[in-house]
Amino acid sequence: MTVRKFSRPSLLVLASAALVALGSGTIAGAGAPALPSPRHGLNILVAGVDSRQGLTAAELNRYYAGGKGCDCTDVMMLVHISAANDRVSVVSLPRDSLTEFPGDHVDRRTGKVHGRHPAKINAAHTEGGPAFTVEAVERMTGTPVHRYLEIDFRRFIDGVDRVEGGVPICTETQLKDPVTGIDLAPGTRHVKGGEALQYVRSRRADGKMDFGRIQKQQRFVVNTLKTIRADLTAPTRLRLLASTLRGTAHVERSLTVTEMLILGARLRDLTPERTEFAMVPIRRFNPLIAGVGSSVAVDEEQAAEVFEALRSDRPLPAARPGPTSEIPRGLGEYRPAAGDSLVCP
Repeated sequence: MTVRKFSRPSLLVLASAALVALGSGTIAGAGAPALPSPRHGLNILVAGVDSRQGLTAAELNRYYAGGKGCDCTDVMMLVHISAANDRVSVVSLPRDSLTEFPGDHVDRRTGKVHGRHPAKINAAHTEGGPAFTVEAVERMTGTPVHRYLEIDFRRFIDGVDRVEGGVPICTETQLKDPVTGIDLAPGTRHVKGGEALQYVRSRRADGKMDFGRIQKQQRFVVNTLKTIRADLTAPTRLRLLASTLRGTAHVERSLTVTEMLILGARLRDLTPERTEFAMVPIRRFNPLIAGVGSSVAVDEEQAAEVFEALRSDRPLPAARPGPTSEIPRGLGEYRPAAGDSLVCP
């Protein structure tokens, strides 16, 4: 079977919201390290890791977060900040996207040296950790990743809890997911960390599987952005939020708290209408692959256009006319959305 990859010249979610929202305060840092300013814009990989470390037994039960974590990246967002700091483009990578890992890398769980093999993109973290995840995304997309930000369940909950008044989430129809425990009536409500986690993890409430979950995550990012910008908090509170999201782990190319605040200062004038969100184009479901399971095939030609736009510091390309995905109900279609179209009423 041929394993498809993006051709070349081809989080958790609150973290990416923080990246585009921290500018609501004034950040001053004498002697602060310089955040990269690439000529064609800055790319940050935001990864939401399926790790329950730090959650209490009561929280695991209350938020339906029990079970064993896979230490995989169930959320992957490539966040592009334009060189002029006047636009943010966010492209979500479905966790089941089929790719290929190179040979001669060591499995951090077993110490085994792997040969070249097909895999789902979210398994990169399980096999090789953050650095291998960054490398896998760069190979898959042909796009450089300058910084990396990783969020687990604990930091996500604590980060949302630091947002004054909670974050609004909205739905036009009832959302009820027995797996995550979310049960939302139509309308808008504000949620704190635990319920927010249930919402962004839900993929059975609307029958849209992981595609629907990605849509919820992107909507949550935009509404967190709007909420933080509207809250005229002191810089000390912004630093506390950034510190909560960042944690203490030190990995290669990891975004620091100081860099988050510097980036926030650069983006202080950014508003939701100057952000855009999309999911990488998906062509079809793949047949089951031994050792991989179920996966989705990326539309390589269209994905190449998307990532070429990021590398060239251009806005995301428009959706193509007519269906481009074989997945029913158009769930795999590439449809970029302006951030202001995702704001809750």
